[in-house]
Amino acid sequence: MSRRIAPLSIILFFADLGLVPVGLFLATWLRMTLPFGQALADPDAKVPLVVYGLSVLCWGVGLAVSGAYHPQRSLRWFNEGWRVLSGALLATALMAGFLFLTYRQLSRLQFVYFFAIATGMLLTYRAALRAYYRARGRVRPGGWNRVLIVGAGELGARVGRLLMDHSRWGFGPLGYLDDNPAKQGQRIEGMPVLGTTDQLREVVERAGADEVWIALPARAYERLEKVVAALERHPVRIKVVPDYFSLALVRAEAEILGGIPIIGLRDPLVEGFPRLVKRIFDLVVTLLLLIPAAPLMGLIALLIRLDSGAPSVLRQQRVGENGRLFPMRKFRTMLKDAEGGGADLTAVDQAGEVIHKRKDDPRVTRIGRLLRRYSLDELPQLINVLKGDMSLVGPRPEMPWLVDRYEAWQRKRFAVPQGLTGWWQINGRSDKPMHLNTQDDLFYVYNYSLLLDLWILLRTPFAVLRGKGAF
Repeated sequence: MSRRIAPLSIILFFADLGLVPVGLFLATWLRMTLPFGQALADPDAKVPLVVYGLSVLCWGVGLAVSGAYHPQRSLRWFNEGWRVLSGALLATALMAGFLFLTYRQLSRLQFVYFFAIATGMLLTYRAALRAYYRARGRVRPGGWNRVLIVGAGELGARVGRLLMDHSRWGFGPLGYLDDNPAKQGQRIEGMPVLGTTDQLREVVERAGADEVWIALPARAYERLEKVVAALERHPVRIKVVPDYFSLALVRAEAEILGGIPIIGLRDPLVEGFPRLVKRIFDLVVTLLLLIPAAPLMGLIALLIRLDSGAPSVLRQQRVGENGRLFPMRKFRTMLKDAEGGGADLTAVDQAGEVIHKRKDDPRVTRIGRLLRRYSLDELPQLINVLKGDMSLVGPRPEMPWLVDRYEAWQRKRFAVPQGLTGWWQINGRSDKPMHLNTQDDLFYVYNYSLLLDLWILLRTPFAVLRGKGAF
């Protein structure tokens, strides 16, 4: 079936190739205009057209290899930006190698200008494109590549929401098919339930579907063969979305072995070389932070002792990576003997969610309230990081009594080292209830990278200074 609009990946590809020579032209102009670097032997020399062609070729290859045009790998802005940057670095390396062998008149400073300008333009227009789609809201159903979803349960609803949120990549969900009589005629995520699986061929023909995505729960997998057989003579693509949501999984990766698809359900997320890099990063940054933090920690300890008359540092049992218990260090913020039972003064919000910190907690001391507002009570956890109990970045170590309330999917947060700061801390902090905190933590678990750690660390001071949600 023909598509009515060219896929966005093709548009991005040609837009990128059009901007790359513009970047090279601007870099050449800047090199001749700005008073930096050594004087050029021939200020009026022009870059040959063949170099412009080479730049287009190298950047096209670099961006394609990095996955910058792969919809499923660029759904989030962080992922897309990282892939564009990776592609730009690869393209620069390729181009530098070719120019070293053929054309050495391009100065190193000119090359730096070119990389910065071209990368900046690509990231800027892609960010503007995302802002445009966000301002427009979701694209109406039935977009470029029309998708019919079989299954209107929890998994199907998530798939529908995902496709609608990322319709700019050419996904146009039409609606659902489901055998549950109670769902007939209903709307799920703004899309209608169009019938049952017995009506599959009829609905595919009537709606003009390009693809059928099967999003059935694991208990209904016996219907897979029926669905596939019904579409045997129809020119539609069939895709199966595994029901991972019912399992306590961290990450699932597929591989082909002798023609047989094999899905790994519990591969370690941070293991081997990435774990070594993360550990070295933790040690280096923590030691650097302790230099200015040590005098401040000494002053805080003295003020706590004068204010409450109790030991300034306490140890609380927390749940770490893989559910391991460890003693987490904190500055005392409550009256003596008040911080032993974490569940004494919990609260419940209007939605019935547990909140384990209260703004009006009478046990918090004067100095403790100030420490909590700016998260200074967490400074002793730098020692936990040095010992290896924690990492600088990761989901916050949770109290055991709260973990006992977790559902299976929430326990995925313990698949990575627990951290001093994390995605939750820079997106709201403790004003969010327990279950929403877990969703933020799972974003970090599924998208872990050293670059994400750096981003979170850079944003943490701003979140702390705002004092939002901390009490």
